[in-house]
Amino acid sequence: MTSALLVIFLIILPILTAVFLYFYDRMQKQHAILRNYPILGRVRYIFEKTGPELRQYLFDDDNDGKPFNREEYLRMVLPGKYLNSIIGFGSKRDFQESGYYIRNAMFTKQNEEMRVDNADLVNTKRYIMDEDNLFSRREHLEDVPTLPWLLPEEDAVVIGPDCEHPFRVRGLLGQSAMSYGALGDHAITALSKGIGLTPGSWMNTGEGGLSPYHLEGGADLIAQIGSGLFGYRTEEGEFSVERLLEKAALPQVKAFELKLAQGAKMRGGHVEGEKVTPEIAAIRNVVPYTTINSPNRFHQFDDYPSLFDFIDEIRGHAGKPVGIKIVVGGKEDAEELASYMQQTGKGPDFISLDGAEGGSGATYQDLADSVGLPLHSSLVLLDDALRKYGVRERVKIISSGKITTPDKAAIALAIGADLVQSARSFMISVGCIMAHRCHTNDCPAGVATTDKKLQEGLVIDEKKYRVANYILTMREGLFRMASAAGLDSPTKFERHHVIYKDERGRVFPVE
Repeated sequence: MTSALLVIFLIILPILTAVFLYFYDRMQKQHAILRNYPILGRVRYIFEKTGPELRQYLFDDDNDGKPFNREEYLRMVLPGKYLNSIIGFGSKRDFQESGYYIRNAMFTKQNEEMRVDNADLVNTKRYIMDEDNLFSRREHLEDVPTLPWLLPEEDAVVIGPDCEHPFRVRGLLGQSAMSYGALGDHAITALSKGIGLTPGSWMNTGEGGLSPYHLEGGADLIAQIGSGLFGYRTEEGEFSVERLLEKAALPQVKAFELKLAQGAKMRGGHVEGEKVTPEIAAIRNVVPYTTINSPNRFHQFDDYPSLFDFIDEIRGHAGKPVGIKIVVGGKEDAEELASYMQQTGKGPDFISLDGAEGGSGATYQDLADSVGLPLHSSLVLLDDALRKYGVRERVKIISSGKITTPDKAAIALAIGADLVQSARSFMISVGCIMAHRCHTNDCPAGVATTDKKLQEGLVIDEKKYRVANYILTMREGLFRMASAAGLDSPTKFERHHVIYKDERGRVFPVE
């Protein structure tokens, strides 16, 4: 009897639920589709809600999808997990489309001919696959001493050589700006420890200020100062020299960067109030649980003379290199910057150049889609302008904007960059699944969230090795690309090593 009642209940309950929803939706006045088609409307909204996940995992081709398709995503995940970037059978690139290519040499370089320092191995871990079937998957971590792929000391890229404390870089690849607050403490700590395992690279603190988690792993740091002056402000919001000196005294802090703009947002940053915990508020010197909107620009300057004076002030107090992060809007902007550097003999020690394709945890669609120039175009304009006005040797260019693989990094170096950096590839190496929830504090991977429960899923002592492995495979790949081009070092890439092929098969030099 009990079983029969249970069966009846299970049959009647869905019917009663459907009847209730039918009349409820017919009476509500907010959604026209639900009012006119109550049941079908519910089905429509279910498909609409689950559509992005269905497309990402089931329906999109490996080379479809934005901002990164599945093929690009795997090229960031797999090297970090398995310390391997070898593929089988062939490339999935559409060679009919237009794009950039590295010019291969008739006579390539042998491994022993490369200018590389592989003396001190990096102790990391990688996964070994034991079983990979449809319904079972087993793998284990294995210790593996790995080549560091560092530039020799004499080939190091030196930022601010005339500063009291120059920044010598031997890894060519670094982590672009990501703040504590935009990312949780587990993610920042894993990134810091992973980068710390691979000396020669660096991490940028982002405009949210220097946190204990950035310092945790011993990584070299570029301390970013945004228009909100978070971590470098008084309670009234003015610039604080005392707080600057506190950071400058730390040996890990190698340089400072003034953020004028970034690719996805030509304005100040945004952090929802629920992400501003008391700890984050203390680091930024703001009120806890209050939504933060940085000013669109610094109050301290509004033209090149006042910008360069502010750079000099910071450099004078800190004794360390000072750079600017910009997005180029046109040839005139690049030339105006270079011209003023020539006239005054002043200016930044480095320029972090972000392309319009750069990412952000939270921004506006219109800014992300249509403001600023993409990296390749702006990189050529900036490099040309600095050379035209004779100041290129004074300033290093660090380029960013979807530089996620060795070939993309090599192309950026050839077009005009001295160093390259990336943010989203580091997020992906630490666990990001591209859920597009960065701005909600509900990141399912525990990366872009300060929610303690969600962060429990991100195990620092596992993810740090993925970060280290991603860096190591990128470095090795850069040397591999250089040897294929007949060069003994990736620092020797120049524009003539890159060609551009259009959709009709015509090839052009990069000018």
